[in-house]
Amino acid sequence: MRVLLLNQCFYPDVVSTAQHLTDLATELSRRGHAVTVLTSDRGYDDPSLRFKRRERWKGITVIRIPSLSGGKNSKWKRVANFSSFLLICAFRMLFLPRVDAVVALTSPPLISYLAALYARLARARLYCWIMDLNPDEAIAAGWLTENSKTARLLKRMMNYSLRLADQVVVLDRFVKDKVQAGGVESERISVVPPWSHSDVVQYSSSGRLQFRNAHGLDGKFVVMYSGNHSPCHPLDTLLDAALALRDCSDVTFCFVGGGSEQQKVQCFTESHQLRNIKCLPYQPLCDLSASLSAADLHVVVMGDPFVGIVHPCKVYNIMAVGVRLLYIGPDESHVTDLAGQLNGQLLTAKHGDHKTVVSHILKSSLSQPQRAKDQSSDKSPYSKTVLLPQLCGIVESGDSATRALTRPLPAESVLSVTNEPGT
Repeated sequence: MRVLLLNQCFYPDVVSTAQHLTDLATELSRRGHAVTVLTSDRGYDDPSLRFKRRERWKGITVIRIPSLSGGKNSKWKRVANFSSFLLICAFRMLFLPRVDAVVALTSPPLISYLAALYARLARARLYCWIMDLNPDEAIAAGWLTENSKTARLLKRMMNYSLRLADQVVVLDRFVKDKVQAGGVESERISVVPPWSHSDVVQYSSSGRLQFRNAHGLDGKFVVMYSGNHSPCHPLDTLLDAALALRDCSDVTFCFVGGGSEQQKVQCFTESHQLRNIKCLPYQPLCDLSASLSAADLHVVVMGDPFVGIVHPCKVYNIMAVGVRLLYIGPDESHVTDLAGQLNGQLLTAKHGDHKTVVSHILKSSLSQPQRAKDQSSDKSPYSKTVLLPQLCGIVESGDSATRALTRPLPAESVLSVTNEPGT
């Protein structure tokens, strides 16, 4: 089977969608399929990074295309970046050999619409892998007015691609509800969460010591936010807690990753002259065990309007290392769905309630460090060995030549991941 994968980021980029798409590409290639990836030649978070325009990597044909790189500090610059990528991508697709299946992610927004047009022209099957839902995300963030002409047009484009898709893969039950409300039949929606990288990410006591020593964290109680710094995950409450604890020399707040809101964290730190905040870039996958293990308390944030629009992908690798988790967000979300699997190690607070966040941090710093139930096992319902075969099975299911080769999905993981509302 010939498969085309479309997304703005891919290996060697280190952002989450790049890592998960790379896993899918390598597994499909390993199964004997001819895989082509059409992606950007720039780093997603750091556009100054440039990658090879074309290469053959692990049996995969990787085609990287140029685009504008105006930065993320303006929504108009972001629109220009995305638009330039989509235009060049559309032109490049005209010269691709025929494929049997197209898998489109959601970066840049509405690349699935481009995929739908191409799939219809090439008579290929279409699979939409929804990492975040747009234009809903832009509307919730205040970048678009819901009833504006632009928003209505973008929604029609998104709905077109979803209705044309053979299968729509979503990450949790909340996203499924929104997609289904948009007119997609339940039987064409599959819930497959983004797996933890439990094959390489697990608790590491030696890595913890090395990371803490390298970044001056020895003897500190480390509160860590690791991942994308996005308006979808507002950090104001956590920053207010850092400000309230500015004189508590034993507590350090470590922000690891990147995104449009990282500059906000840095400006907050500088304007208040805080010494208890440390900002670090995204860590490569090979160093992720060390960085995640270095935390004493991990923080996951979900903006109230973004439930069912974006997914807290970072939670799975945190579960893999088993470090205690503080969740800031609405009462009902995918994070609270996971409470039963966190062995009583989930602390919660609402946005704006920095006093509760401070209380959780201080109480946690005084108690004996505990690790939650270890989720790094291959038997975890969120491990790559369980979820990646499910996703491959969905892509392969429409191909009669490979149907017999598709490995059956483990009955327990299908039930626990797809049907239970508590996952």
